[in-house]
Amino acid sequence: MKDTLRFLPEVEEDAFDSYAWYEAKIRGLGEEFLRILYACSAELTRNPIPYPKLNHEFRWCLLRRFPHAIYYRAEGDKIFVFGVFHCAREPGAIKTRLLNRSIP
Repeated sequence: MKDTLRFLPEVEEDAFDSYAWYEAKIRGLGEEFLRILYACSAELTRNPIPYPKLNHEFRWCLLRRFPHAIYYRAEGDKIFVFGVFHCAREPGAIKTRLLNRSIP
C-alpha cells in the first residue's frame, strides 16, 4: 500500500525557483528537474524509511542528476514534504527553514 504524499505550500515556491533557474540556463532543463522531482516523490510513497535523517526529525532524499534534496517527515501513512533545497546551501539555513514550516 502506498503512503499519501502532501507538499507544504512553501515547497511549490522552492521547486519553482529551481525550475526557473535551470530553465534560464538551458531550455527544457527546468522541465527535466520537475520530472525527476516528481519521480523521486513517487519513490517516497512506496518506501519512505530508508533515507537518512537530518536532526532526528526530517529525512532527506537526493534527486538524481540534480544537486537537490527533498526534505520530508513520514507520519503514519502520510508523508509531508517540507522543502526542496539545493545541496550547496548551508545546513543550518536549511534546518531553520524546515523548522519554521508547519503542516497546515
